[in-house]
Amino acid sequence: MGMTIALAGNPNSGKTTLFNALTGARQHVGNYPGVTVEKKEGRCVSGTHEFHVVDLPGTYSLSAYSLEEVVARDFIVNEKPAMIVNIVDASNLERNLYLTLQFMEMGANVCIALNMMDVAKKRGITIDTDKLASLMGLPVVPMVARTGKGRDQLLKTVAAHAGSRPAPVKISYGRDMDEVLDEMETRIRSDLFLTDRYLPRWVALKYLENDARIMAAGKSHLPATHDWLVSEAQKLTHHLDATLDTHAEGMIADQRYGFIASILKQGVISHTWDQNRLAWSDRIDKIVTHRFLGPVIMVSVLMALYQFTFTYSEVPVEWFENFFGWLGGRAELLFPDGLLKSLVISGIIDGVGGVLGFVPLILFMFLGISFLEDSGYLARMAFMLDRVFRIFGLHGASVMAFIVSGGIAGGCAVPGVMATRTLKSPRERLATLLTVPFMNCGAKLPVYALLVAAFFTEHRAQVMLVITMISWSGALLVAKLLRSTVIQGPATPFVMELPPYRLPTFKGLVIHTWERTWQYIRKAGTVILGISIILWALMTFPQLDTSHPADAPRAGASAENVGHAPAEPMDPGAAALRHSIAGRMGMALESVTRYAGFDWQTNIALVGGFAAKEVVVSTLGTAYSLGDVAPEDSMSLAQRLRTADGWGPVTAFSLILFTIFYSPCFVAVVCIVKESGSWKWGVFSMVFNTLLALSLSIVFYQTASWIMS
Repeated sequence: MGMTIALAGNPNSGKTTLFNALTGARQHVGNYPGVTVEKKEGRCVSGTHEFHVVDLPGTYSLSAYSLEEVVARDFIVNEKPAMIVNIVDASNLERNLYLTLQFMEMGANVCIALNMMDVAKKRGITIDTDKLASLMGLPVVPMVARTGKGRDQLLKTVAAHAGSRPAPVKISYGRDMDEVLDEMETRIRSDLFLTDRYLPRWVALKYLENDARIMAAGKSHLPATHDWLVSEAQKLTHHLDATLDTHAEGMIADQRYGFIASILKQGVISHTWDQNRLAWSDRIDKIVTHRFLGPVIMVSVLMALYQFTFTYSEVPVEWFENFFGWLGGRAELLFPDGLLKSLVISGIIDGVGGVLGFVPLILFMFLGISFLEDSGYLARMAFMLDRVFRIFGLHGASVMAFIVSGGIAGGCAVPGVMATRTLKSPRERLATLLTVPFMNCGAKLPVYALLVAAFFTEHRAQVMLVITMISWSGALLVAKLLRSTVIQGPATPFVMELPPYRLPTFKGLVIHTWERTWQYIRKAGTVILGISIILWALMTFPQLDTSHPADAPRAGASAENVGHAPAEPMDPGAAALRHSIAGRMGMALESVTRYAGFDWQTNIALVGGFAAKEVVVSTLGTAYSLGDVAPEDSMSLAQRLRTADGWGPVTAFSLILFTIFYSPCFVAVVCIVKESGSWKWGVFSMVFNTLLALSLSIVFYQTASWIMS
């Protein structure tokens, strides 16, 4: 398998970009054993050397304050990689070297990959890499991982230094602390206290930092030595508090940064402009993240995104609709009447075609979101929304989980639920993963696009903005309810790094847009196709016995009066659909859902939506195709709904409300169960969300109908 090298670094340092550049397609993703932190591994070949590359979770330190820090630290200690490639942001050298210094104190074999040299240059920062390497005692390789510059040199350096065991760096933390550290180190060495895994001085530092995991391991190993170390640490803490009004953890951090600063001041960094001059990113942020201007700009950006999406996707969507209409017409001519023809036209073409018809809209939406993400603006949105999230009992890091789930539109609840892994508080994490399904994922987008195109043609962008605001507001209010009742607990602080603004590359935009669009297409061609065929069968069988016309339902029949004989017979297509398993389910639910404006055909689609939200569109297409008097009519689904009885703007918006809030798709529910560790939260999300959605839709429909009557 080759020698193991670990990639480590701060978030936004380019670590994942370098991992992709090194491993390409030779990688796989899983989880570390026993935890929900993502584990990325890959293989890299350079000349005669083969490397097993492990991408460690992004972390700012090794202090074990978060699960990511624990995982990174345990991997280094337990697996002992031949080399740690520490990716360092050259434009933020002092802060990034804090993690490097901790590796050096552990005695790890480290190579610095000095990334983003192009960004540093644009900021007027020049770094003497040779001097940095000399003063740190480590190999330093300047890089631009985004373009691949420095990749080959990095691999040569790793091959040359892999397997070395350098002496650990010993930093002076001041006379008072050094004396205690020396005494603790001597006792740890003499008692062989955890020395089979850790360096004695490093263990002493962890006791001074009050590291819970190391102290727990020490207590179970040698209780007497553990108690003595705890006593010495407490004495030092009281002394520092009385004399310097500080504590050991703060003193350690200060001295580490002082050590780094002393190195950088020895001619490592030079500036070509005034150091007090703000970088362009900081200048832009003064406006973009302003307390009052920031939210206005954010809403304007979202409005522009929706306007861009609907404006430029309109013609391609029409092409797709015409293509599937033509395809249905061809199938009408090629296949003889019967079940096969019904399956092909109503089950596959009208079902799956209804979902694939929105591919251009999805593509343009993902293109806009990729631009905002790659430019760095989405991180600013998270920063601004943190103030709001804290009011509702959520953590600032919850914002990214919401955005990944479709906070703008077009995400997915599954990675959104998984993104909650970065939250340290179990309660905040649970509240977040239960509310991210309210976001406008890519599966809901076709439903919104269909209804908005059919009933809100003149105000499409504005209605999408309203839908976005409703989903966010609803999620926050539900989170507040949960945090005030079943998931009570204190809030935790939020620290976030804002990456510099960058002009996205054309290649990057194409890759990100296509990856997400292809996932949508693949899902439509596999999962949605399978569900569409199953639902077609449920909407077709049992077939109506046409040899006994008297048994057929009549026009005007409903959930309450099926079996009674109104005046006029119903068309055969609609009668057969009512007679099917799905039709009977839809009519049974209509006794409740009619108060929200949903008829039995809509109910069939919503039941299918429990499996996947795209199925709502495909099932409506199948239902209205099967129930149509003239199946060969090539009208689009939007046109069918616009002319169907009982449909109008009020019904459409009631359905939009229900779609926002009702049960997550089946895959998301499974993910919630896995991440929360209990089936009860998966069941809770299905039941609670659906009851909430139905209640809101009923209140809206009844109120709007009363106002308009």
